[in-house]
Amino acid sequence: MAGTELMLALGLTAVIVAVALAAAALPGPAGQPWLTVAGVAQIPCQPRALPIPARLNGQFEADSSILVGVAGTYLAPGRLIPPTAIQSACAAAAERASRDWLRSGLVPGVTAVQRSMAARALLDLRLAVQPDGAVMAGWRPGWTYAWPRDSSWVAAALAQTGHPALAYQILLFLQRVQASDGTWAALYWPDGSGPVRDGRPYELDADGWVPWAVWSWAQGQPTGPGGQGRRDLARLWPMVTRAADAAARSLTRDGLPEPAMDYWENSVEVTLGTAAPLLAGLRAAADLAADLGGPAAAGEAHRWAADASRLAAAITAAFGSDGYQRTPQAGSGADAAITFLGPPFARPSADVRQAATAAQRVLTVANGGLHPGANWPGTTEVAWTPETAFFALFDAGTGRHRQARALLDWLAAHRTKLGSLPEQVTSAGQPACTAPLSLTDAVTLLALVAQTGHLPAVPARA
Repeated sequence: MAGTELMLALGLTAVIVAVALAAAALPGPAGQPWLTVAGVAQIPCQPRALPIPARLNGQFEADSSILVGVAGTYLAPGRLIPPTAIQSACAAAAERASRDWLRSGLVPGVTAVQRSMAARALLDLRLAVQPDGAVMAGWRPGWTYAWPRDSSWVAAALAQTGHPALAYQILLFLQRVQASDGTWAALYWPDGSGPVRDGRPYELDADGWVPWAVWSWAQGQPTGPGGQGRRDLARLWPMVTRAADAAARSLTRDGLPEPAMDYWENSVEVTLGTAAPLLAGLRAAADLAADLGGPAAAGEAHRWAADASRLAAAITAAFGSDGYQRTPQAGSGADAAITFLGPPFARPSADVRQAATAAQRVLTVANGGLHPGANWPGTTEVAWTPETAFFALFDAGTGRHRQARALLDWLAAHRTKLGSLPEQVTSAGQPACTAPLSLTDAVTLLALVAQTGHLPAVPARA
C-alpha cells in the first residue's frame, strides 16, 4: 500500500478494535449475540468512516452520515467532541454531498418508514465502499473484509438505485482480485493486497454472483456500439468470461457443481446455496454475451446457455424431488437459498414458488424474522436479517407484495437506534452483532425496488 493508504488502514483498524473493546463490556442475553456496533458515521473532514459503539447516543443529521449529540459531533472513536469552525464547515459540506448523492439516484420504498430505511442503507453502503472499490462487509473485527458475494450484492443494489459509477468501482475491485483460473477466495483484504488466509477454502458461488452483478449493472448502461457503457463492459468482460468458464468447469457428470463452501461457511458440500448462484451467473454471462454480439461472443452465449440448461435440469432433478432442500440428500432441511431460484435471478417454476413458501414458514422464528436453514447450527431463536431480506426480495419479485411488505416492515422495526440494519435480531427482538451489515443493506434495497415492479430478472436463453 501507499503510505497514506497504509496510515488510513492502520487508523481504521485501531478504531474498530477500540469499538470492539468498548462494546465487549456490554451485557447480552445468555447464548445469544448482542449489539457491538450500532452504525457507521463519516468523519467530516476526512474520507473515512467511524464505527459507532452501541453504547453511544446521538443521531444523524438528516440524510447524511454526520452523527451529532448533546456533547458534539462524532469525530473520534467512541467520543462526541465539540467541533471546531473548520470541522463544522466540513460537516455542512459532507451533509450537502450526502443529500446530493441520494437525490442523484432512487431512494426506494412505498412508505415513509421504508424510504427512511432505504436512505440509511444507501448512506451506509456509500461509506462501506472503499476508494479502491472494496466493500467492507461490516464494522467489527472479523467483518472488516471484502467478500465477493457481499460485494456483488452491493454492486447490484447500487446499480439498481441509480449509482452505477460506484457499482462499477466495486466490479473493478473484484476483477483485480480474481484468480487466474476465474475463481475467488472467500474474502479479501480491503486494500486489494490479496485473500485473507484464515483457513476457509474458496467459495464457488462467487462465480455466479459476480457475473450476475455485472449483468445487473449493465441493465442501466447503454451498451450499444461506440458508447462508454460498451467500453466499460468490454473492460469487465475478461472477468465475466473467466468466471463463467470456471462455473462451467465445476459441473460434474450429474450436472451439479463440485462440492464447495457456500454462504453458510461451515462445510464443503454440494448445496443449493452454490448451485443456484452458478445458474444465475451462467445465464447472466450468456445474456451479456448475446448482447455484445460478434462470432466469439455468440459462441460463448450458446455454450454458457447450454451449461445453464444442464445445471437447471440437474437442480430440478436433484433438489426439486425433495422440495428444494439444502442438499440433494433427504432430511437436509429447508434453506433460504431457495430464494436464489427466483427473482431477480430467475423466473421461478410453480414448484419453486411452493417450496419457497414452505421454506419461509419453516424458517420463521418466534420474533418474526427468519434464520438461514432448518438445520442451521446456530441459536435457533435468533433471526438473521440477510435471510429475512432474501425472502422479502423473493416475495416482492413474485408478486406477493403483502408478504414482502410484512418482512420489510419487520426489518425496519428491528433496526438499531441509529437506523442501521443489524446482522441479527435476538429472541427478545433486539438488534444484535454488528450494524450496518452491507449484505442486508443491499438485499433490502433490492427488495424495496422489486416492490415497485422495476427489478429485472435474468432471462434463460435457449
